[in-house]
Amino acid sequence: MRLTHTRLLVDNYRKCFLFYKDVLGFEVSWGDENSLYGQFKVGQTHIGIFERKQMTDALNSGYVEETDQGARFALVFEVTSVEDTYEKLKEKVEFITRPTEKLEWGMKVAHFRDPEGTLLEIYENI
Repeated sequence: MRLTHTRLLVDNYRKCFLFYKDVLGFEVSWGDENSLYGQFKVGQTHIGIFERKQMTDALNSGYVEETDQGARFALVFEVTSVEDTYEKLKEKVEFITRPTEKLEWGMKVAHFRDPEGTLLEIYENI
């Protein structure tokens, strides 16, 4: 097996598509804000977003809106400078944590969420 991409299942597809395209500046490799599936090239991999209702329909599992915004996973992005990336994004996203050195991890990190509540981390090695 070879992992090709991570697919996020989202309730507000258009808002998420525009967030990853316009706010984070990821390169669109498939889809648009109306296609209900979109994919972005991020480094050596891809992040896909798919309207969750479409996936539940495909699985015949029935659509149930999720209300729990707890973090079950995080998308982690290495950046050249957490401080520079933080400054670039802080007017566009609400950061949960400011750039912080985690000496026990050997990294500087900052965290924020996408419009669906997915936890995102930016980091640099220190």
